[in-house]
Amino acid sequence: MKKLVAEFIGTMWLVLGGCGSAVLAAGYPELGIGFVGVSLAFGLTVLTMAYAIGHISGCHLNPAVSIGLAIGGRFDKKELLPYIVAQVLGGILGAAILYGIASGKAGFELGGFAANGYGEHSPDSYNLTAALITEVVMTFAFLIIILGATHSKAPKGFGGLAIGLGLTLIHLISIPVTNTSVNPARSTSQALFVGDWALSQLWLFWVAPIIGAAIAGLVYKYLSPETT
Repeated sequence: MKKLVAEFIGTMWLVLGGCGSAVLAAGYPELGIGFVGVSLAFGLTVLTMAYAIGHISGCHLNPAVSIGLAIGGRFDKKELLPYIVAQVLGGILGAAILYGIASGKAGFELGGFAANGYGEHSPDSYNLTAALITEVVMTFAFLIIILGATHSKAPKGFGGLAIGLGLTLIHLISIPVTNTSVNPARSTSQALFVGDWALSQLWLFWVAPIIGAAIAGLVYKYLSPETT
């Protein structure tokens, strides 16, 4: 239960920090942090939680990460479903808190609410194929980083830093394409508030990250079969 509470809190922080930076702080002409700032915000949420709860739950904060680690032999498959439920619920709480804050501004309009999308809902109008490739490859790379940085032979104490910077880089690459998911819990939390098109496109942001994570788990297990 402590692991699940940690995952719940951590995923709440990821959504509130990452999506919150996009909704609340990215758009100001002079003081806005822009998409570079949003990329850093997502990386910092994972970096901070890696050191805060990594020793409790492993700090997955992402159903795709849990699945990739399980396939790579680094996580007990029996814990998958409880972890995924905790992550999705934590993400929803983060989105609810963000909605409560954002809706308190005069003239508030929900808009895209940092949801993920493709086609006309892609930040730069990328199509479904481009979005699919992006999410599969970015999640694959993210899991390779996680599996390598947390390996028993990796330098101790630097895993969180590598993972946080890895997620920052992923956002720098892919925000223009899909608004960057690589995390079904993050995508679900925002889509529930946007509804409509975000819910109809949500399938991609479950399927593609899981495919990328599964491939990475198999590849890293081949490259470095030790499971600790």
